[in-house]
Amino acid sequence: MRTRLRHPLPIRLPSRAASARRVESPPAPDPAVLRVRRAGGPVDEASYTCGCGCVFLAPVSTTVACPHCEARQPW
Repeated sequence: MRTRLRHPLPIRLPSRAASARRVESPPAPDPAVLRVRRAGGPVDEASYTCGCGCVFLAPVSTTVACPHCEARQPW
């Protein structure tokens, strides 16, 4: 017959209520981030200059074409 050995120090696991109390609140958001979100988000447009002389704004992309001559713009 085997005898069960006890640990010299009792091990206590935290209760669920105790662990729930330790949850930290998230950090306050950055005011600049809030301002951009309220304004509708970041503007993802860039200014491009084509060889034909046309300067235009277009969404940031790897495939942008000039609206005047439709030439692809290198990035």
